[in-house]
Amino acid sequence: MEEKQSSLLHKTSRIISDFFNPLLSLFLFFVYMSFLKYSLKNSVLYFLPILLIIIAPVMAWLVWNVRTGRYTNMDVSNRVQRKSLYVFIATCVVFYIAFNYFRNGYVDLVMLFILILLFALQISNFFIKSSMHTAFNVFVAALFFALDQTMGMVWLAIAILVGITRIILKRHTPKEVFMGGGIALMVSFLYLYCNIQFQH
Repeated sequence: MEEKQSSLLHKTSRIISDFFNPLLSLFLFFVYMSFLKYSLKNSVLYFLPILLIIIAPVMAWLVWNVRTGRYTNMDVSNRVQRKSLYVFIATCVVFYIAFNYFRNGYVDLVMLFILILLFALQISNFFIKSSMHTAFNVFVAALFFALDQTMGMVWLAIAILVGITRIILKRHTPKEVFMGGGIALMVSFLYLYCNIQFQH
């Protein structure tokens, strides 16, 4: 009976962890934001470059590296393997920031802070394998919070739940989850402060 409960807990944790992976969490935020702030046409025009420049290439990179054996899994749990992932994602984000700047004449604040978060996680990775799942979901909670405080609090609860699942699945130690969450909290507070300043 205890083994079945343990198996159910493991399966539930895997579903939660897989669903709220960093890419999908960010995807859900961008869909929510674009439809909240823009018309249907403008939301498509806003979201399509993000999909084509960041989300699709990163997904293709992950699949290719897993299939060729360079990455052990889609989570990229290996600390050494993670280095190239951070570099690739950061490169895609820089391309998007440049594209958006030349096209629209402003720096996308959300993407700028995603880049800052990636650099912070990359630096952390030299010392400890911080949880990307936890970090990105904490940051997504801050992004939601800037639009809707209730949604922000709901997503923060999701981020905590995701952090717990990473420990249950043995993908991260509690220390690694706390490190990812701590880094994201610092970046999130900075983002929220800058977001308020730009609105005034």
